[in-house]
Amino acid sequence: MYTTFKKDLQAVFQRDPAARNILEVLLCYPGFHALLLHRIAHFLFNLGLVTLPRFISHVNRLLTGIEIHPGASFGSGVFIDHGMGVVIGETAEIGDNVTIYQGVTLGGTGKEKGKRHPTIKEGVVIGAGAKVLGAMEIGKGARIGAGSVVLKPVPDGATVVGVPGRVVLHKGQKVPSINLNHVDIPDPLSGILEDLQKQIDELRYQLQKKEKQISSD
Repeated sequence: MYTTFKKDLQAVFQRDPAARNILEVLLCYPGFHALLLHRIAHFLFNLGLVTLPRFISHVNRLLTGIEIHPGASFGSGVFIDHGMGVVIGETAEIGDNVTIYQGVTLGGTGKEKGKRHPTIKEGVVIGAGAKVLGAMEIGKGARIGAGSVVLKPVPDGATVVGVPGRVVLHKGQKVPSINLNHVDIPDPLSGILEDLQKQIDELRYQLQKKEKQISSD
Protein backbone atom coordinates (compact mmCIF):
# COMPACT_ATOMS: atom_id res chain seq x y z
CA MET A 1 0.00 0.00 0.00
CA TYR A 2 2.83 2.41 0.84
CA THR A 3 4.58 1.70 -2.48
CA THR A 4 1.37 2.40 -4.40
CA PHE A 5 0.79 5.59 -2.40
CA LYS A 6 4.32 6.75 -3.21
CA LYS A 7 3.94 6.03 -6.94
CA ASP A 8 0.61 7.86 -7.07
CA LEU A 9 2.27 10.84 -5.42
CA GLN A 10 5.22 10.73 -7.83
CA ALA A 11 2.83 10.56 -10.79
CA VAL A 12 1.40 13.97 -9.87
CA PHE A 13 4.83 15.63 -10.01
CA GLN A 14 5.80 13.78 -13.20
CA ARG A 15 2.68 14.79 -15.14
CA ASP A 16 1.51 18.10 -13.69
CA PRO A 17 3.93 21.05 -14.00
CA ALA A 18 1.72 23.02 -11.60
CA ALA A 19 2.55 20.70 -8.68
CA ARG A 20 5.18 22.39 -6.51
CA ASN A 21 5.44 20.50 -3.24
CA ILE A 22 4.13 17.45 -1.40
CA LEU A 23 1.96 19.40 1.03
CA GLU A 24 0.16 21.11 -1.85
CA VAL A 25 -0.62 17.75 -3.46
CA LEU A 26 -1.75 16.15 -0.22
CA LEU A 27 -4.12 19.03 0.55
CA CYS A 28 -5.25 20.36 -2.81
CA TYR A 29 -5.36 17.60 -5.45
CA PRO A 30 -8.82 15.97 -5.67
CA GLY A 31 -7.61 13.30 -8.10
CA PHE A 32 -5.06 12.14 -5.55
CA HIS A 33 -7.66 12.23 -2.76
CA ALA A 34 -10.10 10.23 -4.90
CA LEU A 35 -7.55 7.48 -5.51
CA LEU A 36 -6.64 7.29 -1.83
CA LEU A 37 -10.27 6.97 -0.71
CA HIS A 38 -11.02 4.53 -3.50
CA ARG A 39 -8.18 2.21 -2.52
CA ILE A 40 -9.66 2.01 0.98
CA ALA A 41 -13.14 1.32 -0.41
CA HIS A 42 -11.74 -1.28 -2.84
CA PHE A 43 -9.94 -3.10 -0.03
CA LEU A 44 -13.18 -3.31 1.98
CA PHE A 45 -15.13 -4.32 -1.13
CA ASN A 46 -12.75 -7.24 -1.70
CA LEU A 47 -13.40 -8.38 1.88
CA GLY A 48 -17.03 -8.93 0.88
CA LEU A 49 -18.48 -5.79 2.44
CA VAL A 50 -21.06 -3.88 0.42
CA THR A 51 -22.59 -0.88 2.18
CA LEU A 52 -19.46 0.61 3.80
CA PRO A 53 -17.37 0.67 0.58
CA ARG A 54 -20.30 2.19 -1.33
CA PHE A 55 -20.70 4.81 1.37
CA ILE A 56 -16.99 5.69 1.13
CA SER A 57 -17.41 5.94 -2.64
CA HIS A 58 -20.38 8.26 -2.14
CA VAL A 59 -18.40 10.49 0.25
CA ASN A 60 -15.53 10.40 -2.23
CA ARG A 61 -17.81 11.78 -4.94
CA LEU A 62 -19.13 14.53 -2.66
CA LEU A 63 -15.61 15.63 -1.73
CA THR A 64 -13.87 15.35 -5.09
CA GLY A 65 -16.52 15.27 -7.83
CA ILE A 66 -15.08 11.92 -8.94
CA GLU A 67 -17.29 8.83 -8.86
CA ILE A 68 -15.51 5.47 -8.69
CA HIS A 69 -17.32 2.23 -7.91
CA PRO A 70 -15.46 0.38 -5.13
CA GLY A 71 -15.22 -2.69 -7.37
CA ALA A 72 -13.01 -0.94 -9.94
CA SER A 73 -9.33 -1.88 -9.77
CA PHE A 74 -6.36 0.46 -10.20
CA GLY A 75 -2.67 -0.08 -10.71
CA SER A 76 -0.02 2.23 -9.30
CA GLY A 77 1.12 5.60 -10.61
CA VAL A 78 -2.36 6.57 -11.82
CA PHE A 79 -2.99 10.29 -12.21
CA ILE A 80 -6.48 11.83 -12.35
CA ASP A 81 -5.93 15.44 -13.40
CA HIS A 82 -8.55 17.85 -11.94
CA GLY A 83 -11.04 14.98 -12.23
CA MET A 84 -14.41 16.72 -11.90
CA GLY A 85 -17.07 14.59 -13.56
CA VAL A 86 -14.97 11.44 -13.89
CA VAL A 87 -17.11 8.28 -13.63
CA ILE A 88 -15.57 4.79 -13.42
CA GLY A 89 -17.73 1.66 -13.29
CA GLU A 90 -17.59 -1.46 -11.16
CA THR A 91 -15.68 -3.84 -13.45
CA ALA A 92 -13.28 -1.27 -14.91
CA GLU A 93 -9.59 -2.18 -14.66
CA ILE A 94 -7.00 0.59 -14.85
CA GLY A 95 -3.33 -0.32 -15.25
CA ASP A 96 -0.14 1.34 -14.07
CA ASN A 97 0.78 4.90 -15.07
CA VAL A 98 -2.59 5.73 -16.64
CA THR A 99 -3.57 9.40 -16.94
CA ILE A 100 -7.25 10.40 -16.83
CA TYR A 101 -8.48 13.95 -17.42
CA GLN A 102 -11.69 15.60 -16.25
CA GLY A 103 -15.08 14.44 -17.50
CA VAL A 104 -13.92 10.95 -18.52
CA THR A 105 -16.38 8.06 -18.32
CA LEU A 106 -15.29 4.42 -18.17
CA GLY A 107 -18.77 2.99 -18.43
CA GLY A 108 -20.71 -0.13 -19.24
CA THR A 109 -23.33 -0.93 -21.83
CA GLY A 110 -26.58 -2.74 -21.13
CA LYS A 111 -27.62 -4.42 -17.90
CA GLU A 112 -25.70 -7.68 -18.20
CA LYS A 113 -23.80 -9.08 -15.22
CA GLY A 114 -20.09 -9.79 -15.18
CA LYS A 115 -17.38 -7.83 -16.98
CA ARG A 116 -19.04 -4.83 -18.64
CA HIS A 117 -16.55 -1.97 -18.25
CA PRO A 118 -13.27 -1.32 -20.07
CA THR A 119 -9.78 -2.53 -19.26
CA ILE A 120 -7.22 0.26 -19.56
CA LYS A 121 -3.68 -1.00 -20.01
CA GLU A 122 -0.42 0.56 -18.83
CA GLY A 123 0.52 4.07 -19.90
CA VAL A 124 -2.79 5.06 -21.52
CA VAL A 125 -3.78 8.75 -21.66
CA ILE A 126 -7.53 9.48 -21.78
CA GLY A 127 -8.37 13.05 -22.82
CA ALA A 128 -10.92 15.36 -21.22
CA GLY A 129 -14.54 14.39 -21.79
CA ALA A 130 -13.75 11.07 -23.48
CA LYS A 131 -16.18 8.17 -23.06
CA VAL A 132 -14.95 4.57 -23.15
CA LEU A 133 -17.98 2.28 -23.07
CA GLY A 134 -18.14 -1.48 -22.84
CA ALA A 135 -15.95 -4.43 -21.86
CA MET A 136 -13.18 -3.72 -24.36
CA GLU A 137 -9.44 -3.35 -23.93
CA ILE A 138 -7.47 -0.15 -24.49
CA GLY A 139 -3.93 -1.24 -25.34
CA LYS A 140 -0.67 -0.15 -23.74
CA GLY A 141 0.43 3.40 -24.47
CA ALA A 142 -2.75 4.31 -26.38
CA ARG A 143 -4.08 7.88 -26.46
CA ILE A 144 -7.77 8.71 -26.44
CA GLY A 145 -8.46 12.19 -27.79
CA ALA A 146 -10.52 14.72 -25.86
CA GLY A 147 -14.25 14.25 -26.42
CA SER A 148 -13.90 10.90 -28.19
CA VAL A 149 -16.44 8.09 -27.74
CA VAL A 150 -14.69 4.70 -27.84
CA LEU A 151 -16.87 1.66 -28.49
CA LYS A 152 -14.30 -0.82 -29.84
CA PRO A 153 -10.96 -2.20 -28.62
CA VAL A 154 -7.89 -0.04 -29.22
CA PRO A 155 -4.52 -1.66 -30.05
CA ASP A 156 -1.26 -0.92 -28.27
CA GLY A 157 0.25 2.47 -29.09
CA ALA A 158 -2.73 3.71 -31.09
CA THR A 159 -4.30 7.17 -31.09
CA VAL A 160 -8.10 7.41 -31.23
CA VAL A 161 -10.22 10.47 -32.03
CA GLY A 162 -13.82 11.23 -32.97
CA VAL A 163 -17.38 10.09 -32.38
CA PRO A 164 -17.39 7.15 -32.66
CA GLY A 165 -13.69 6.80 -31.97
CA ARG A 166 -11.41 5.94 -34.91
CA VAL A 167 -7.77 4.87 -34.82
CA VAL A 168 -5.76 7.55 -36.66
CA LEU A 169 -2.23 6.59 -35.62
CA HIS A 170 -0.76 3.20 -34.83
CA LYS A 171 2.66 1.61 -34.65
CA GLY A 172 3.68 3.08 -37.97
CA GLN A 173 4.40 6.24 -36.01
CA LYS A 174 5.73 5.86 -32.50
CA VAL A 175 3.41 7.07 -29.74
CA PRO A 176 5.18 7.50 -26.37
CA SER A 177 3.56 5.67 -23.47
CA ILE A 178 3.13 8.89 -21.47
CA ASN A 179 2.47 11.58 -24.04
CA LEU A 180 0.14 13.98 -22.27
CA ASN A 181 -0.79 15.93 -25.40
CA HIS A 182 -4.39 14.75 -25.82
CA VAL A 183 -5.46 17.77 -27.91
CA ASP A 184 -2.89 18.18 -30.72
CA ILE A 185 -3.68 14.94 -32.53
CA PRO A 186 -4.66 14.28 -36.15
CA ASP A 187 -8.18 14.96 -37.41
CA PRO A 188 -9.03 12.25 -39.99
CA LEU A 189 -12.02 14.19 -41.34
CA SER A 190 -9.94 17.21 -42.29
CA GLY A 191 -7.64 15.00 -44.37
CA ILE A 192 -10.58 13.42 -46.16
CA LEU A 193 -12.14 16.82 -46.89
CA GLU A 194 -8.84 18.14 -48.25
CA ASP A 195 -8.57 15.15 -50.62
CA LEU A 196 -12.15 15.65 -51.81
CA GLN A 197 -11.51 19.35 -52.41
CA LYS A 198 -8.45 18.53 -54.51
CA GLN A 199 -10.50 16.09 -56.62
CA ILE A 200 -13.27 18.67 -57.08
CA ASP A 201 -10.74 21.32 -58.15
CA GLU A 202 -9.17 18.91 -60.64
CA LEU A 203 -12.57 17.97 -62.10
CA ARG A 204 -13.52 21.66 -62.36
CA TYR A 205 -10.26 22.40 -64.17
CA GLN A 206 -10.76 19.53 -66.62
CA LEU A 207 -14.37 20.59 -67.26
CA GLN A 208 -13.36 24.21 -67.94
CA LYS A 209 -10.58 23.01 -70.25
CA LYS A 210 -13.05 20.83 -72.14
CA GLU A 211 -15.53 23.73 -72.46
CA LYS A 212 -12.81 25.97 -73.92
CA GLN A 213 -11.90 23.29 -76.47
CA ILE A 214 -15.54 22.92 -77.52
CA SER A 215 -16.05 26.72 -77.81
CA SER A 216 -12.86 27.12 -79.88
CA ASP A 217 -13.99 24.36 -82.26
